[in-house]
Amino acid sequence: MLRRVVFNQKGGVGKTTMVANLAALSAACGLRTLAIDLDVQGNLSQYLLGNDRPGRNAADFFESTLGFSLQTPPFSSYAVSTRFEGLDVVAADPRLEEMQVKLETKQKVRKLRQALDRLTGYDAVWIDTPPAFNFYSRSALIAADRCLIPFDCDAFSRQALYTLLDNIQELRADHNEALEIEGIIINQYQSRAKLPVRLVAELKAEGRPVLDPPLSSSVKIRESHECQTPLIHMAPSHRVTLEYQQLYDHLAGATS
Repeated sequence: MLRRVVFNQKGGVGKTTMVANLAALSAACGLRTLAIDLDVQGNLSQYLLGNDRPGRNAADFFESTLGFSLQTPPFSSYAVSTRFEGLDVVAADPRLEEMQVKLETKQKVRKLRQALDRLTGYDAVWIDTPPAFNFYSRSALIAADRCLIPFDCDAFSRQALYTLLDNIQELRADHNEALEIEGIIINQYQSRAKLPVRLVAELKAEGRPVLDPPLSSSVKIRESHECQTPLIHMAPSHRVTLEYQQLYDHLAGATS
């Protein structure tokens, strides 16, 4: 069971959209897939569940780690089915914000990894993270096997990328030496604009693990958010859907 986290400390770079669409492709390809929403905003949960509010969620899991019981419920008990076959989600909850300090103080940052180590019944796990290097993003990076980094093409994103890579390398050394940076995903790419083309070329020249294809900028993404339906189910033949499919096929081929 391969566990991937999509992470960037910068907001608005497409983390949630990537997790939802790559997880949906994973399920559509026949893998029993679990998506985990660790962002208090809960956008992934809304994308995949609509306005449904599951009885148990990620906050309940982390709250259980603060108790004194030696036996906590299996992580799968916090997952709920989506309307997309083969795809389940552990939803976010606003309570994640208020319990973060207590979790940090009590050093619970490895609890997610321990729970996923015991998880059965799934072939793939995709984790969405908050746009900050905080307790939940560090928990996800410690729990994951692979890390994907979204990148939108501007100078601020480039500087943030270097800081992010340094933070991940430090976390690897301290907590998860097996974590692999699987690649940088270029998002909202405009092939006719000079700046994106130059930035991507420079990142590749630096030897950064930039993945192909880049994901194009399209209003179809916003429509997908509004419909609360991943692209593979809403617009399977659209250009951006095909780019996601090609990206997913590349990732799947690299791990087969």
